[in-house]
Amino acid sequence: MGYRRFGLTTGHRKAMLRNLVTSLFRDERIETTEPRAKDVRSIAEKLVTTAKKGDLAARRQCLEYIYEEEVVKKLFDSIAPKYTDRQGGYTRIVKVGYRRGDAAEMVLLELV
Repeated sequence: MGYRRFGLTTGHRKAMLRNLVTSLFRDERIETTEPRAKDVRSIAEKLVTTAKKGDLAARRQCLEYIYEEEVVKKLFDSIAPKYTDRQGGYTRIVKVGYRRGDAAEMVLLELV
C-alpha cells in the first residue's frame, strides 16, 4: 500500500497532510499523532530537498503543495539554506506522551 488512509476520504486526507506540512514549515514544529507525523515527515523531507535546488521550477513545485506563499518564501529563504550540506534527515520526531481523550500517542515533529 505505501501510505496510511487514516479513515478519511482521499481529498480529506490530502488536505490534512497539506495543512500539517504548511504548519510545520510556518511554525517549525507541530504536535500531532505518531502516524500522521510519519507521513508528514516523508512529504516535508521531499519538499526541503526540492527547495534546496532554489530555482523557479522548484519554487513552483513547492507552491503546488504548500498552501501559503509566505511559507514557501520562508522555506526557500531560511529553511532550505540551513540544510545545503545535509543529505537528508531534516526532521525529528520526539514522543511526548498520550492524548487524554483517546490515548493516541502524541509526538513533536520539528525541523532539525
